[in-house]
Amino acid sequence: PEISQGRLEALFAFQTAVTDLTALDIANASMLDEGTAAAEAMTLAHRSARASDDAVFLVDKNVHPQTLAVIETRANPLGLKVQTFDVTKFAEQNEDVFGVLVQYPNTFGAVIDHQNLCNWVHEKNAILVAAADLLALTLIKAPGEWGADVAVGSSQRFGVPMGFGGPHAGYMAVRNGLERSMPGRLVGQSIDSHGAPAFRLALQTREQHIRREKAT
Repeated sequence: PEISQGRLEALFAFQTAVTDLTALDIANASMLDEGTAAAEAMTLAHRSARASDDAVFLVDKNVHPQTLAVIETRANPLGLKVQTFDVTKFAEQNEDVFGVLVQYPNTFGAVIDHQNLCNWVHEKNAILVAAADLLALTLIKAPGEWGADVAVGSSQRFGVPMGFGGPHAGYMAVRNGLERSMPGRLVGQSIDSHGAPAFRLALQTREQHIRREKAT
């Protein structure tokens, strides 16, 4: 039990660091890597946004290429439509969208203000996902501060060893209201039968243990 509490406390600290850096409300206890976290954010957006069957998932054309590859691979069997676009010309997009993903900073290192894009996305009742560099967020404005609903990325920038939660210990953080759609596990702090602080897995659905294909 001491080892399990220690591991849960470490994950709780990881979640806290992610929520502090992204300025979002809730983070999970890590993802596999940035690409799969972005793909999971796409399916989260599809579950959460009330969009038509023709709605598309728009992806910043300057996203990391490996992230785009994973998103497209995940979207194909699910029948989701993925389309790249220029974030500086978002007003030219006429499609119905259920989600938009931006790379922040983008794969070439450019830091773009996405506030107007974020407002446009929310007017369409869609979800805005920021694939954000955690180390850069120590200096630039956090996604939660300009309105992003979800932030994903990799903690490898901090030199996290391989295998600590996945190849690069990916992360995902969401605003309040999306926690029930978030994949992965959440570590929470509670109290034990003696009234002492205790860590435990929180907000777990029965599907995580029984019907895994339905799990969030």
